[in-house]
Amino acid sequence: MPELPDITAYLNALESRILGQPLTQLRIASPFLLRTVQPRIEEVESHTIRALHRIGKRIVFEFDNGIWLVLHLMIAGRLHWRPLGAKLGGRNNLAAFDFPNGSLVLTEAGSKRRASLHLFANQAAAQEIDPGGLELFQRDTFSPNLEDFRTALTTENRTLKRALTDPRILSGIGNAYSDEILHAAQLSPILQTAKLTPDQWQRLYNATRSTMQLWIARLNAEGAEAFPEKVTAFRKDMAVHGRFGQPCPTCGQPIQRIRYADNETNYCAQCQTDGKVLADRSLSRLLGKDWPRTLDELEALKKR
Repeated sequence: MPELPDITAYLNALESRILGQPLTQLRIASPFLLRTVQPRIEEVESHTIRALHRIGKRIVFEFDNGIWLVLHLMIAGRLHWRPLGAKLGGRNNLAAFDFPNGSLVLTEAGSKRRASLHLFANQAAAQEIDPGGLELFQRDTFSPNLEDFRTALTTENRTLKRALTDPRILSGIGNAYSDEILHAAQLSPILQTAKLTPDQWQRLYNATRSTMQLWIARLNAEGAEAFPEKVTAFRKDMAVHGRFGQPCPTCGQPIQRIRYADNETNYCAQCQTDGKVLADRSLSRLLGKDWPRTLDELEALKKR
């Protein structure tokens, strides 16, 4: 799922292309995309994009008549800038936003249609879909102080992985960047927020700020050269996310993972869990007492 750095890159790329431009036509190819009945699509056509916003991981077009169009890409939704009048052939093309200078095309890979488009009469109405998580940036500046950050994450006692990715707690962080943050902070993904020491809170806060600033700057730089067509959760410069089995860039030990449903948590046992291999729900059930508890045990198991 595109997260805060990716959404920021999209918004910056769109600003130079559609801000101040009229939406001449909105073409929707998938009946599952539009989730609201009022306002109608015709009420935004021929109206100008007055501002661009973000609500969590959602992209917002604000029109000159006050209507807010909110686009949620979910896991597999992506945006593409195409020549004006781009065709919507193929099952992955869901919609096209036509402007005088080009067409913004929404695609979604896979068979599940999770991406959504909502139209709201005004900003106040659009707030009903805001999960309410703490915003990390205001005017491109990391805004919460350490105490606000800690207060948000301790509203409920959660594992760090769950707390970082809960949109009701923090806005814009998902599976990929939570892995990177926890590796930078050298903290276990299953450590509970109620058990963090002051030093660990400081490390988590610093890692969240530096990781998000790094990737926002990096993706914005890429987006300044060309429209961000290849938004992905797996980037070659990431430390742990999507790098299962590859060497940790800090210690050289192989990256480990926990898999649950469609999600995967990547971590370094040496750097984050004192050398302990965390139990994978599926494999640990199969192996029972044979589940390796340390990296040495894991290596021994591989050699059997």
